[in-house]
Amino acid sequence: WEAVLAAYLARSGLRVTRQRRAIAAAFFSHRGHPNIDELYSSIRAEHPHIGQATVYRTLKLLVDSGLAEPSRFGDGTTRYEAAHADDHHDHLICVECGHIVEFRDDEIERRQIAIAERNRFAVTDHKMVIYGSCQDGKCPRRPSDNKSLPPRALHEGRKST
Repeated sequence: WEAVLAAYLARSGLRVTRQRRAIAAAFFSHRGHPNIDELYSSIRAEHPHIGQATVYRTLKLLVDSGLAEPSRFGDGTTRYEAAHADDHHDHLICVECGHIVEFRDDEIERRQIAIAERNRFAVTDHKMVIYGSCQDGKCPRRPSDNKSLPPRALHEGRKST
């Protein structure tokens, strides 16, 4: 990622700064799909001089350079993950605790291609996100007051089918 970012910044007339390098390193070492606040919190302890606006601008540079991908999973925030051209995957999102599971299923991928071909449609890209609830009643990520509640059928206007 360092060479790609350096080349992108040079083409854009920007410098590789210590702050950008620290933010990018934190992003690429972060597990999961952080939003800006989560990434900023993880950086603050080691780099208290880096402001949230710098984190935001650097994430935008990572997206613009093709190194990161933004996603909106229905929690009202944009989340980011490292972009890997050859690593397509889809997501399961728990509407109760926010847990995100990445998965790949070759049968689903084949069916999507067949559906597109049957409809004379040329797919350029796609994202599949499945919303539901963790089935572990003792899910450690779920807020304690929600552990006994049944899964919600509706989440931000999406109806279960």
